[in-house]
Formats: sequence, structure tokens, C-alpha cells
Amino acid sequence: MPLRVDIGHSSLTGPRERNEDFCGMVTPQGTELENKGLIAAVADGIGGHKGGREAAEYTVRGLLSDYYATPDTWGVPHALEKVVVPLNRWVMAEATRQPELAGMATTLTVLVLRGRRYVCAHVGDSRLYLLRDGECRRLTTDHVWEHPELRNVLSRAVGLDRHFHLDFVDGELREGDCFLLCSDGVWGALEQRRIAGVLLAHADAQRAAASLTSLALAAGGQDNASAVVARILELPPENLRDSLEGTARLPVPPRFRPGQEIDGLRIEEVLHDSRATLLYRVTEQTSGQQLVLKTLRPELSDDVDEIRALIMEEWRARRIVSPFFAQLVPSEMRSCLYYLQSWHDGATLQRMLDADMHFTVADAVQHGIRLMKGLSALHRLDIAHRDIKPANIHVGRDGRLRILDLGVAVSLSEDEAGKGNPGTPSYMAPELFTDARAGTAHDLYAAGVTLYHLLSRKYPYGEIEPFQHPKFGEPVAPTRYRPEIPGWLENVLLKAVAKDPAQRFETAEEFLLALERGANRPVSRPPVTPLAMRNPLLTWRIIAGVSLLANLLLLMLLTR
Repeated sequence: MPLRVDIGHSSLTGPRERNEDFCGMVTPQGTELENKGLIAAVADGIGGHKGGREAAEYTVRGLLSDYYATPDTWGVPHALEKVVVPLNRWVMAEATRQPELAGMATTLTVLVLRGRRYVCAHVGDSRLYLLRDGECRRLTTDHVWEHPELRNVLSRAVGLDRHFHLDFVDGELREGDCFLLCSDGVWGALEQRRIAGVLLAHADAQRAAASLTSLALAAGGQDNASAVVARILELPPENLRDSLEGTARLPVPPRFRPGQEIDGLRIEEVLHDSRATLLYRVTEQTSGQQLVLKTLRPELSDDVDEIRALIMEEWRARRIVSPFFAQLVPSEMRSCLYYLQSWHDGATLQRMLDADMHFTVADAVQHGIRLMKGLSALHRLDIAHRDIKPANIHVGRDGRLRILDLGVAVSLSEDEAGKGNPGTPSYMAPELFTDARAGTAHDLYAAGVTLYHLLSRKYPYGEIEPFQHPKFGEPVAPTRYRPEIPGWLENVLLKAVAKDPAQRFETAEEFLLALERGANRPVSRPPVTPLAMRNPLLTWRIIAGVSLLANLLLLMLLTR
């Protein structure tokens, strides 16, 4: 059952010569509705002449088209901001380039309805109202100067300032909710009580929008009047993307044995058997193509959380199109719960370490460069892997490096982003053992530990066992174990695994650049934290001990 919304709009010129308002909406169907939602926007151009209309129309049209081009894994506020900020720069550039457009700017109020939530982005003095259970309330704040003589002058708008930011409001949807986006030509002429009366009187969204704009002008409004009304008719199921709802109803399969067949696939071998999941190498019988089948252990067939986790893992894997990841293979005829990925012959870095393979400095640098390119692609989708380690990095016979296992990865827009730290302890940053939550920055720390371990077979802070509460001092320089490691690479590794997050690489691109530049432009070694800051108690004990010893010596000299 998808989200169902009744939506209507109206925009009237009124006594003005031309209409400088612009409103628009996109009401997609199917997976686009599920992944991106429905979007509606109202803009009220300012600046006079044709500049206001240009700013309003370009901003709304650009927003409606570009929003749907953002990755599905981005959160709605993040996607809206990434789209509107460049539009603000364009409006400012056009006003500078064309003298007749000087001063052009526009208000903007945006509403996105996705799943069971709404998100509003807002700047200026157009407004968003919510009518719920007969009560109408305004969700936005007008960005106008507080001085009585400047109440009609905008303090913030698209095209007004390079230091641009949006206000965001979000919340849960309820069936029967009615949203109104409108320009000041509507709310300036009609009291909020009268607006609520019109919305209550007209069940049809289009008739409600048309009535509001007509009434605003009839009440003496001297401005353009624009309104978009959206009424929630039906909500989708809670906590599950509709596109995968059918998959959730599939049964968890029994444990397969080599030689068995299912859905035209022949089971070849068990690749991995973990606490929750099973991986098999399978052969598609019609094409002969080898694939990887991932499913849950049979005893988890009633575990709703594990089923949802596997479904969301598949959802994320569909959206990662990169040579640094195994690619999801569509499967139309599934009789049970699993998903398929491309198979690549080769071995993980951990398997190579277990086989006593020696990694040269050049090997580690090349693996690091490829790993950073893969993480860069992942992080651009706003996804954190959360378990980077040699066992999850595969090097194929084709020479390509691929990042494996998105089982604990998370889109940072999802609720799970704030739940737990599922990584491997020795690869987890110090702050993750306290209150911090794993994100994209911690993938870079784990990548630094991975490269350190490839070269030294040690860990910068020593091996950390599960449930251990480690204390972190200064990381051991890798040259203690491999003296031939060049100074520039040692600096890179120590920066990546620095105890202080502020001293580490901020992005995968920065880490990549440091590896590619190498000795040509080496990064600086992170400063050593003074003992007084690392362990104040020990520092004072040492000072007290030295003081006591000095006093004893002085006493002995005086008593002679």
C-alpha cells in the first residue's frame, strides 16, 4: 500500500501586472514515490520587473528536477540543501551578470512527503500550515526584520546572501492531515482561522486551493495569491520501504547443501556461515553465471529485525554502482528470502594474511588508494560501512579491489544510524568505546588500521578483544615493526589512526590525495599529546614523587 495524497494548486495574479509567484509539485509513482517521496513548493519572487518571477520559477523548477536526481540513500534535508544551495548561487550570479535582474530573489517553502513522515524546508515569508484534528497551526517562521518599520523586508531569501541556509521542520504523518503552502498574498489577506475554515469546508484539495486564492483577492489582497493543498488519504506500512514489502513476506529458506537447486540456481558451496547470515556460491543454470546468494540462517525465520536488516542491506546494495563493490543482480522469481550479487574469484586481504603473504610498501599503498576510491563512492551516497577490515576487502583475480559485506552498513538518514557500534574492536576508533556513534569518518580510521596491519601484522594500539574497555595512549609507530616503511607513509598512517579525531583525515578524498602524493607532498606527523593531557593523574603522581624525593634529599643534607 503506497502513500496516497490528494493535492491541488492555484496561483492568481490579482491586481498586479504580472504574477511573480511560482508553485509546482511532483507526484511520482512506484519506487520513486517510495524512495524520494512527493514534493511540492511555493516561491514568491521579489526584486520587481521580471527578476522576481525568474528567480521564483527557476528555483522551483530546478528544485523539482534536481531533487529526484540525488541519491536515494541521502536524507531528505541533506538532499534539499544540496539542491537549493547551488540554486541560491545561480540566482545571485544572474543578478550580478544582468543589470535588469539586479536585486532578484525569492522566498521558498518546500514540502516533501515520504513514507510516514513529512519534511519542510523554508526560507523567506511564504508559509506552511498543517491542519490536524480540526486545529490549524503554522509550521514555518517568517524571515523578516523585527524592526516595526522593516516588517515587510526579508532578512533571508534565495538569492539574497551567499551565506545561505534553510530552516527545516519534520514530523510524523497522520491520515487526514492537510498541508497548505502559500505565499503572503494568501496569508496576508486571510486570518489563520479563516484559512482553517476553508480547508475544513473543502475535502477536495484542488477546490480548497482555488477557494483560498480567490478569497484572498476578494478580501482586498493586493499581491499575487498562490496556494498548494496536500491532504493525506492513506499511509504506507510503518518502517518498511514499499518496494521491498513483498520480499519481507517471503519465507527464510532452509540451509542448503551443495548440489541443491532453487529458482534456477544450483548451490555450489557455502562461502560464509556467520551468526545471522549464510553466503553461498551458486550457478545460474540458464547462463552458467556464478553468483553469490546471501540469506539468513533458518533459525532466524521469525526475527523481524534480522529480516528487515537483510532487506535494507539489499536496498542499499542496489544503489551502490561502483567497480569497488560487488554488484547486485536482479532476481525476479524468488521463492524465498535472499538476494544475489556478482561473484569474483580471488581472496580477501585477511585470507592473504592468514596464508602468510608478505605485503610490500607498494602493495599497501596501492590497496590503500583503491580502498579510498571505494569509500569515497560509498560516502558520497551518505552510507557508512562501519566494519572496514582486511576480512571485508577482496582482491579479485582481475586485480580489482572490492569492499564486501554491507551487513552493518547504514544510510546516515536512517534511524539505525544512531544505534550501536557493530564494528570489529581492533579497528574501532577510541571515541566509539564511549558515547560516539560510528559514521563515515570512522571508516577512514578503520582503513588506516587496515593498512597498518597489512604492513606490520600489529595494531597501532594493540589488539582489542570484544567487551574489553581499552585505554588509548599514543599509537606505536609502524616503523618499529617495519623499519623500511618510508617516513611519509608512516605519517599518513599515524594521521589516519590518531587518537584525537581532529587530527585525522576528514574525508576519503583527503586520505586518497595523501597516498597519491606520497613523498612529493608529505603530510605532517600528528603532534604527540603531552603526558599531562594524556594522564593528568599520573603526571601529578610523578610531580609529587619527585617533590617528595627532593625534600628527602634536602632533609638529609640539612641533618648532616
